[in-house]
Amino acid sequence: MLELSIEKRHDEARQGEAFGPAIEADFPFKKHFYIESYGCAMNFADSEVVASILQGSGFGATKNVEEADLVLLNTCSIREKAEQTVRKRLTEFKKAKRAKPGMLVGVLGCMAERLKGKLLEEEKLVDLVVGPDAYRSLPALIEEAEGGQKAVNVLLSRDETYADIAPVRLDSNGISAFVSIMRGCNNMCSFCVVPFTRGRERSRDAGSIVEECTTLFEQGYKEVTLLGQNVDSYYYVGEQAAAPVTFAKLLEQVARISPTLRVRFSTSHPKDITDEVLYTMVRYDNICKYIHLPVQSGSSRILQLMNRTYTREWYLAKVNRIREIIPDCGISSDIIAGFCTETEEDHQDTLSIMDFSRYDMSYMYFYSERPGTLAARRFTDDIPEAVKKRRLQEIVDLQGRLSRESNERDLGNTYTVLIEGNSRRSELDWSGRNSQSKVIVFPKQDYPLKKGDYVRVKVTGCTRTTLVGEIIKDE
Repeated sequence: MLELSIEKRHDEARQGEAFGPAIEADFPFKKHFYIESYGCAMNFADSEVVASILQGSGFGATKNVEEADLVLLNTCSIREKAEQTVRKRLTEFKKAKRAKPGMLVGVLGCMAERLKGKLLEEEKLVDLVVGPDAYRSLPALIEEAEGGQKAVNVLLSRDETYADIAPVRLDSNGISAFVSIMRGCNNMCSFCVVPFTRGRERSRDAGSIVEECTTLFEQGYKEVTLLGQNVDSYYYVGEQAAAPVTFAKLLEQVARISPTLRVRFSTSHPKDITDEVLYTMVRYDNICKYIHLPVQSGSSRILQLMNRTYTREWYLAKVNRIREIIPDCGISSDIIAGFCTETEEDHQDTLSIMDFSRYDMSYMYFYSERPGTLAARRFTDDIPEAVKKRRLQEIVDLQGRLSRESNERDLGNTYTVLIEGNSRRSELDWSGRNSQSKVIVFPKQDYPLKKGDYVRVKVTGCTRTTLVGEIIKDE
């Protein structure tokens, strides 16, 4: 599937690009593993759980695939392009195995569950296949594979959340971290494979989430992103909980760890995000004023075919409510062009809902049928590819204008920015984000600042994707 984004942010995992190899451990191990992650942020967080499990069984991380005894790809099935990329990498690793007898290659995650037979038997690209709920079995599966057996565990679980496993942070900047709060999804969107590859929705113990976030803050992290396929449906009821914990209550608990710990979250579902969540965001300055609110289509007819369980009018009302309660809230979206039976009128509905919502940025794709989904079973993928690409380009062009207009509205404003590191283009400039998740680049000048510091920055210029500013001292 062609995928185009109007903005690429270094911490957004949704681009389907490879996540870098794991950091090396500070102490020697007899065996080493190398891992790459593709797809959504949940996969990146899962890789950190896998790293912890492997480290506990005697494997250290390496940045060099040639040194690895175990090579793992944590995969995504949400789009065809991601699967094609993984297949290409597996072919390259097959060559590496010839140079290092005994090396094992494994596939983790959503693609593992969906294509286990082909990967193991037909194409003989891997030695082990492990689904998203089976990572605890990795040590035993590795032992099987070392004995010459093809090792597989893709069983889905109704209760696995990995709540007791402390993730090993991979390629971390030491400032921002992902924290998984739930697994699976109950929303049977007709285009999506997630319910089939990640199973039913279950919420993680709220106490373990707060504990993980507290530990991260004590280790020097300044920002956590709470992750779930649909965070707004988080609902934990446990023996240790005096009362059910909703997402709004969880947000508040994490925000209260420290006013200097920023809290982000992703992804929200338009049908589930509540006023309680919005008012909680207003109440705490350290909860970032940014919501990723996927629309997918602006047509109520197409939304019904997608099984999104809301209408165009419902979505517009939700955007209005966000603007009413949090006037300065940043909003981004996911958009699919060319879903089954989409007409030009449906497409125009999508363009108009984008215009109304004034998205700061969007992730934009054209539809490609995913085997096993409800859409693949019920509908015909009947929109010609040339039409899909043309419609996608119109969506991309519109988002380009909306992104530039959004940034131009910020000219002259002053924001609190969390410094994440050097600008990509110059070590003389800092780069960081404001509460609305916009990247701001500004000169270091002679101020004694460092990565992880907060600083006030006035916006003096912009591009379509980035704000440019200058430090305001003693404002």
